[in-house]
Amino acid sequence: MNRSKVQAFDRSITSGSDFLQLDIGDAPAGGLSDWLARRLRLAISDGRLPVGDRLPATRVLAAELRVSRGVVTEAYRRLAEDGHVAGRGRRGTVVVAAPVAAPAAARPPAPTGPPPVDALFAAPGADAFDALRAVPARIDLSPGLPDLAAFPRAAWLRAERSVLGDLSASDLGYGDPRGAAALRLAVVNWLARNRGIRADPGEVLVVAGVAQALGLLAEVLRHDGISEVAVEDPGSLGARQHLRSRGLVAPPVPVDSEGIRVDALRAQGAPAVLLTPAHQFPTGVVLGGGRRRELMRWAGEGGLVIEDDYDAEHRYDRPPVPALRSMLAEHVCYAGSVSKLLAPALRVGWVLAPPKYRDALVAAKRHADLGNAVLPQMVLARLMESGEMERHLRLLRRRHRRRRDAMIDAIRTHLPDAVVHGAAAGLHLMITFDAGFADADLAAASLARGVKVHPLSWHGRRPDRPGLVLGYAASTPTAIGEGVATLADVLRRLP
Repeated sequence: MNRSKVQAFDRSITSGSDFLQLDIGDAPAGGLSDWLARRLRLAISDGRLPVGDRLPATRVLAAELRVSRGVVTEAYRRLAEDGHVAGRGRRGTVVVAAPVAAPAAARPPAPTGPPPVDALFAAPGADAFDALRAVPARIDLSPGLPDLAAFPRAAWLRAERSVLGDLSASDLGYGDPRGAAALRLAVVNWLARNRGIRADPGEVLVVAGVAQALGLLAEVLRHDGISEVAVEDPGSLGARQHLRSRGLVAPPVPVDSEGIRVDALRAQGAPAVLLTPAHQFPTGVVLGGGRRRELMRWAGEGGLVIEDDYDAEHRYDRPPVPALRSMLAEHVCYAGSVSKLLAPALRVGWVLAPPKYRDALVAAKRHADLGNAVLPQMVLARLMESGEMERHLRLLRRRHRRRRDAMIDAIRTHLPDAVVHGAAAGLHLMITFDAGFADADLAAASLARGVKVHPLSWHGRRPDRPGLVLGYAASTPTAIGEGVATLADVLRRLP
């Protein structure tokens, strides 16, 4: 065998560095330092090496490129003379300035901001919530958030340290796609204590929030031949969008003071329905006893109920309402999460599905992401089982109630003609008006004044009175009062 050819082949496949994907084979003969200095200068100029980044040690980079250390040292010296890098002792060689680039030809900037607020509110698209969150505001009265400043950071850190201390090496591998056994047991116990649901840990599927639960369930239902899931009207725009994004039709069924009209659901003919029975979004109505019995009969005849129990723990002026899943387990797919208890950013929720769909949902979750991250699940389980979650819920109830009262007082003072709905529980109020104006115009004009709200028309499909959906849990009483006063001033100025 020709030994020199073997050596040359070995060098060609190993003489490179992951750093900036440098390949010494690209360098001209006799100009290694010049080539390396140009590559580094270009990386600093285009932002791949921003100011403050540290270059590899000369010995390390020389070994990776299989060149002499002097080649790298010379390249660094040239950059230092140009003022682009500097030695920082133990920190090594650090980028301190970028080359001045020649001015580029003028071209119109790419549109990166959210759409105009008028268009956003009048015709909300699939990205409506992302776009609204991106718009800055002095006061955010959007619904759906608890008091995030109250997140139990100290308790979470204690639980995380405890979990890490007990965690074995094997626990850090791929987990059960259904979720960590400890969390599934903790969820079962939590639901038994707080929602009257009796279940087995094997029935629980841990998901990345109710949004993922709806997406997975929509996929499973489509494979089962179901193409329609009826929704409440008014009802959550976001939930409707999730169902539609998975190819399901979401026909509206009217809601009145007793909840969804089951007679209209029967007449509509959809084989499944998505409900928020404990605190209907956005009206705040509780599904009445008579309607529950009607719904149970409908489900017993073959209908499927998807129960979104999104904020049932937050109640102030009424007794607890049992979950539908506690009365009709074989026909109810129950979904909940910690988004309204702790924070949406955790992306942890759960689904309890009827036996017919359980295995298919687990398979869909497995193929989606192999299961939620295990460490946050274990920490959450520790909080649930230690009593910290109940303590946190008691704190939130007291704080949210004060903020709800502040919002009601502000509405009475500044918007006396508004009718308040759904005040007994939850994290938001719905208010309606008799005046003839477009609530999308009111929401857009309010946002221009720095106050963020949802127009009721976002969440309704039929023509109805104008209104707003106002979240109070994440704002201070002072901000709430100022925000409602601004809404009143904007309303007076509408044409």
